[in-house]
Amino acid sequence: MKVVLAGGSGFIGGHLAAVLRARGDSVAIVSLRDLDAAVAGSRDADAIVNLAGASLAKRWTEPAKREIRDSRIDTTRAFVERLGAEGIALGTYVGTSAVGYYGTSESEEFAEGSAPGDDFLAQVCIEWEREHEKAASLGARVVRIRNGLVLGTDGGALPLMLPPFRAGLGGHLASGRQWVSWVHIDDVVAMYVRALERGDGVYNATAPQPLRNAEFTKILGATLHRPALFPVPAFALATLLGEGAMLLTEGQRVLPERTLASGYSFKFPSLQAALEDLLRR
Repeated sequence: MKVVLAGGSGFIGGHLAAVLRARGDSVAIVSLRDLDAAVAGSRDADAIVNLAGASLAKRWTEPAKREIRDSRIDTTRAFVERLGAEGIALGTYVGTSAVGYYGTSESEEFAEGSAPGDDFLAQVCIEWEREHEKAASLGARVVRIRNGLVLGTDGGALPLMLPPFRAGLGGHLASGRQWVSWVHIDDVVAMYVRALERGDGVYNATAPQPLRNAEFTKILGATLHRPALFPVPAFALATLLGEGAMLLTEGQRVLPERTLASGYSFKFPSLQAALEDLLRR
C-alpha cells in the first residue's frame, strides 16, 4: 500500500511512518505548504492521512489563532479541492481532528456521538472535519480521528512536563479538577493503522481511563519517584499563553466508545502503565 502522510514530519507522523514502513508499506511524506508537490505525490496513493496543522502550544494572539485555523481548515480545503480538480481518486482518507471538538466541561462526559462545543477550538475542529469529509467526493472511505493528549517522550506535552517533575517541582495545573483525556503514542499510531484498513466516521483516540489533572500529575510524580506539591496557578498560565491557557486549565472527559465498539484493544489503558513504558524508553 502507498500511504501519503500530509504533515507527516511531526510527532505522530514520524511514529506512524516508521510503523507503516516496518510492515512493508510505501510512505510518502508531503507538506501542504507546497500544494503542488503534495498533489503530485498523491497521484498513485492508495490512502492519504492528513495530519497537517500548526502547533497549539503557543500564546493565542489573533495572528496565532489565524494560523491555527488556516493551517487546518484552509489547507485541507485547498488540498482536497486540488485532488478533485486533478481527477485523483482515493481508496481511503484519514483526517486528524482533536477532542477540542467537544468543548470543555468539568462534569459532562463525551463520546463520538456527542454534540460539539462552541469555543474557538471546537469551531476549528467542526470546520476542519467538514473539510475532511469532502474527501468522500473523491470516492474515499473517510475516517476522522479525534486525538486527545498524546503522550510520548519525543514530542507532545510530556517532554515539557518531565523537567520540573524530575526536579521535584511538579504539581497540578490551576484547580486540578479539569479532565485530561490522554493516550499513549503507540495506541494513537495503532488507531491510524487500523483506520487505513477498515472503518469510517469518527473515532476518539483517547485511553478509556481519563483522569482529572490532579490525579494525572500525582501518578506522573509517583512514576518518577518525585513529589507533586507545587501547583501552577491559572493566572500564571493565562499570562504565558493567553486564551491558549484553556488547553491546560480546562478539559473534557472523553471516552472512546466507538473505538472500543469497533474491537480496538488498548495497549495502554492505564496512565501508570503508559508512563512506565514511555519512561523506560
